[in-house]
Amino acid sequence: MMDAPLAGTSVVVTRSRAQAGALVDALSALGAEVLEFPTIARAEPESWDAADEAIRTLAAYDWVVFTSANAVETFVARMEALGVDVSTLAACRVAAVGPATAARCSEHGIEPDYVPDDHRAEGVIDGFAERGVGAGSRVLVPRALEAREILPDTLRERGARVDVAPVYRTVRGAGEPAVLERLAEGSVDVVTFTSPSTFRNFLVLTEGVDLSRLWKRATVASIGPVTSDAIRAQGREVHIEAEEYTAARLAEAIVAHVAGESETTASPSADAAEGDGS
Repeated sequence: MMDAPLAGTSVVVTRSRAQAGALVDALSALGAEVLEFPTIARAEPESWDAADEAIRTLAAYDWVVFTSANAVETFVARMEALGVDVSTLAACRVAAVGPATAARCSEHGIEPDYVPDDHRAEGVIDGFAERGVGAGSRVLVPRALEAREILPDTLRERGARVDVAPVYRTVRGAGEPAVLERLAEGSVDVVTFTSPSTFRNFLVLTEGVDLSRLWKRATVASIGPVTSDAIRAQGREVHIEAEEYTAARLAEAIVAHVAGESETTASPSADAAEGDGS
């Protein structure tokens, strides 16, 4: 069916239940059987001190950089808890690392001044160089406690004063016993990973389970290059990588891959051309 291109395709989603909605909805709308196996969950930081101090002194910052939709959500919630109106952010310029993060900003009445084409910390770094962010600049980065250090470290090397304010922690999720059985059977078609932590925790949650049938049969889908690198570092192949690092684009990439496999299987000429390509 053209309107259900993933009909008959089972897809495992490893995002936290709180964050998985967009991907689950996109895949379900395309006809997929969606199996949720949350390998991560969001928790409060052990201390709010850094975030609270930053919120009270927002006007002192030139830029606030949001590197995830979670960071936007938790930072705004903390502002509200402290009785600080979100309009206070108008005193700063705001960078959002990608379209999903920018969309979450807009939902809270925050219009980003900069969204890089490369939806990673590296994209923000390049764009900031073009915008003269360096010596004398003050930058606030509300983020997960466990995030990569490339953004603050590089900006500091360029002379900027950077304050990192943890607004949430990423902790291990609980998985799902019924889905774990499917993984062990190898009876799923696609397993999706949307961050390095979703993959690392997947390995922990499946430790002691024979996944040889899964790795032989299933397609591994990654939301972007940082996640793909983490997967390959553990010796696993990445079959699908979204061109734009969003749930919608990941779903589209899965559709394209499934359609391509179907065409290859159905077409003798394609088999002849690619027969040695295993």
